[in-house]
Amino acid sequence: MLRIGITGGIGSGKSTVCNVFKNLGVPVFSADIAGKQLLNKDELTKQKVKKHFGDEMYTSEGEIDRKRLAQLVFSDPKELERLNSIIHPRVKEKFEEWSKNHSNKPYVIKEAAILFETGYYQDLDKIINVFAPKEQRIKRVMKRDEAGREEVERRMRFQYSDDERNNLADFIIMNEDGQEMELLPQVMELHELFLNQSSQW
Repeated sequence: MLRIGITGGIGSGKSTVCNVFKNLGVPVFSADIAGKQLLNKDELTKQKVKKHFGDEMYTSEGEIDRKRLAQLVFSDPKELERLNSIIHPRVKEKFEEWSKNHSNKPYVIKEAAILFETGYYQDLDKIINVFAPKEQRIKRVMKRDEAGREEVERRMRFQYSDDERNNLADFIIMNEDGQEMELLPQVMELHELFLNQSSQW
């Protein structure tokens, strides 16, 4: 079984690309969703977050206050590094467990925004970077998250640049505004490639 990583800058359209793969019957693991579940449901993770960042990071209902946490970690690289050190090892464990449950599939996908930054791309066979121009990504995130431009740009600074991701990736999927019809052929080409490669393993 091949293990494929999908990454890309914030607002690049990773989820859109993953949904196309899902429609083709490919299992997709979302590191972001797994991280949210850990923050809200995993008691050990919650204890570590509260110990380092304070009880105020959780609401009275016991849910993580994502906006407050984001404001803190995206204004201090050390705090973001600390949060990642709590979350990402547990996400990796979840992915390994999940992968075993899909070992009968030709290939599976792990979607993660900071796949290169964490170094976990080295555990995967091939990496796809979803690319969209920076200005388009900024506008998408501003609309999606109802966020200001400065906030979006600050979050971008904590991720690798487009050039860095493109240089490290094995494949690049272009996802520019107005070119939506070009997305499916790109995914289909890679889908066929991965099916062929998995049959040779």
